[in-house]
Amino acid sequence: MDLMLYSVPLPQQPVPLCVMALAILAASTDIVSRRIPNLLIAFGLVAALAVQFALHGALPGAAIWLGGALTGFGLLLPFYLLRGMAAGDVKLLMMLGAWLGAAAIVNVAVSTFIIGGIWSLGIVLVRGRLMRLAGNVAALITGSCRAIRGMGVSPGAGRESVGSIPYGVAIAAGTVAVMFAMVR
Repeated sequence: MDLMLYSVPLPQQPVPLCVMALAILAASTDIVSRRIPNLLIAFGLVAALAVQFALHGALPGAAIWLGGALTGFGLLLPFYLLRGMAAGDVKLLMMLGAWLGAAAIVNVAVSTFIIGGIWSLGIVLVRGRLMRLAGNVAALITGSCRAIRGMGVSPGAGRESVGSIPYGVAIAAGTVAVMFAMVR
């Protein structure tokens, strides 16, 4: 069975090396400070644009850069808006998308969701907060439905967190997994 993960070819060097280095650096700062520095994101975006130009030319490189960045941003933005994720995580996936392009960053996001979901569920189970998680999910769904209907209820209002994880680590793990899966 050929998975979608394998349908995207491995980008030319230095893209895989740079992507893995930036993802691991972001994860390490997220573990230590629970933040992903904007300076790292800005550096990554500028470097990605320069590399895309060098590898593909100005217009195609800009298209790959912009398409990947917008896709990465759009994939995590809803979770940020629902207060389920920090802005640094959204910006990190956007920056990685600028390096990898739209198709590959979707694969990274799917891998990240699986890794982050398993990790988060494990923490919830170990801490004995499964019922609180179920209540939060119900409140999130109910609040989102009310907000969509225009009742003015904020989807994130009134929920007590069951904890958080440095999601940059899950993003880095998903990124590295996809990079290795693309080598085939």
